[in-house]
Amino acid sequence: MRDTRGMKILRVVALTVLGLFVAIPLYAMVTTAIKPLADVQSSFSWWPSRITFQPFVDMWKTVPLASYFKNSLIVASCATVASVVIAIFAAYAISRWRFRGREGFRTVVLSTQMFPGVLFLLPLFIIFVNIDRMFGITLVGTPGGLVLTYLTFSLPFSIWMLSGYFDGIPTELDQAAKVDGCGPMGTLFRVLLPTARPGVVAVAIYAFMTAWSEVLFASVMTTQDNRTLSVGLRQYSTMTNVYWNQVMAASLLVSVPIVVAFLALQKSFVAGLTSGAVK
Repeated sequence: MRDTRGMKILRVVALTVLGLFVAIPLYAMVTTAIKPLADVQSSFSWWPSRITFQPFVDMWKTVPLASYFKNSLIVASCATVASVVIAIFAAYAISRWRFRGREGFRTVVLSTQMFPGVLFLLPLFIIFVNIDRMFGITLVGTPGGLVLTYLTFSLPFSIWMLSGYFDGIPTELDQAAKVDGCGPMGTLFRVLLPTARPGVVAVAIYAFMTAWSEVLFASVMTTQDNRTLSVGLRQYSTMTNVYWNQVMAASLLVSVPIVVAFLALQKSFVAGLTSGAVK
C-alpha cells in the first residue's frame, strides 16, 4: 500500500490525539500531586498556585500506605511466581506431550478469558467459605486466598501463551538434549526455558500487573490488616474530606514498580507477546 502524503498526515494526527489522550490525565495527576489541598478543593486549574511536595510526605501519615505497599508486593510476587511455575509445566506438557483431551484442554483454558472477572467473584467467595467450613482452611481475608484468586486470572493466559511459544521451538532441540542424556525435566530447564526466556518474562510481567492493580476482588477478599494498595487508596476519602493531592501522589508511587519493570524488560515483554501470539 502506497504511503501517500494524506496517509502520513492522518497517521500524525491520530498519534497526536492518542498521545494527548494519555498525556493529559498523566499531567493532571502529576500537577495535582504537587498542589496544596486548597487548590484541589477549589476549581480545577492546570497549574498549582504554588508547588509543594508536602502531599508526598503526608500520604504516609494519613493512611498506613507502607503496610498496603508491603501487602501488595507480597501478594503480587507470590501470584507471579506461582503463575509462572505452574504455567511453565502446564505449557510444556501441552506442547511436547500427546494425550487425550490435549486440544480440548487448550481450548477450555483459553475460553476462560472470554468471561468478565466479576462473574467469578461470588463463586470463588462461596468456594472459599465452604473450604473454611469443611477443612478449616481460611482463605477469605487472607493473602493466600487473594493469591489463589489472582491465579484464576493469570494462569489461563499464561498457559496459552507459553504453550504457543514452546510450540515454536523446534523439537530437534529436545532430541539433541536426549542424545546428551537429558530427561524431560533436564530438557525443559536446560534447553527450552533459556530459549523461551522472552515468553517467560512476558508471562511474569502480565501476572504481576494483574495482581498489582486489581481492585474488585481485593476489596472483598481482604481485611483491614492485609489490604492492598489498590484498595488502600480509597482510605484517602473520608466522610468530611477527600485528600485528592495525596491520592494522586500515592497513585504515582503505586505506578512506579510497574513502570520500572516494564521499561527494564520492555524488549523481552514485546518479543514474548508477539512470538507467543504468532506461534
